[in-house]
Amino acid sequence: MLEVVAQAIGIIAMVFNVFSYQQKNAKRVFLMQMVGSALFGINYFMLGATIGGVLNIVAVIRAIVYFNSEKLRANHIGYFILFTLAYIGSYVLTFTLLEKPFTLYNALIELLPVIAMISLNIGFKVGTSKAIRRFGFIASPCWLSYNICNFAIGAIICEAISIVSIFIGMLRHDIKKEEN
Repeated sequence: MLEVVAQAIGIIAMVFNVFSYQQKNAKRVFLMQMVGSALFGINYFMLGATIGGVLNIVAVIRAIVYFNSEKLRANHIGYFILFTLAYIGSYVLTFTLLEKPFTLYNALIELLPVIAMISLNIGFKVGTSKAIRRFGFIASPCWLSYNICNFAIGAIICEAISIVSIFIGMLRHDIKKEEN
């Protein structure tokens, strides 16, 4: 029953993340990704995919910071460095404090979401919906691979749809603008 609830939460999280890439302004992208990340954090912890849960907690904090970018001066390089270090720290934490066995397979699989989160962090630092979509196009395949390895059904569907959604968002908002 726990896995069914976890998968349902993942599907709800998927809805928020998929539609985030269709938003025209960055604040709405951040808001939708904040909710999606919170739900995915719960989903991953329930499935035992610990680094996915930890990274999504950091992602919620990151989305809050960038959502309030004017007040918090989120464009300051310090936030970018802080979040990048938090992602790298999550990787180290996974194999130390959280006691994930360090094997070549685990080292590679656990690295995928870290690469994804650093990519999105770059997109958030740039701060435009176009940049978020472009770096999301790097992040989604990394998360997709991680989700397949952890059998996170909602997250697998989310990333597959997100890849298509990002591409559509790029066509609608980025490529059409360049043509005009």
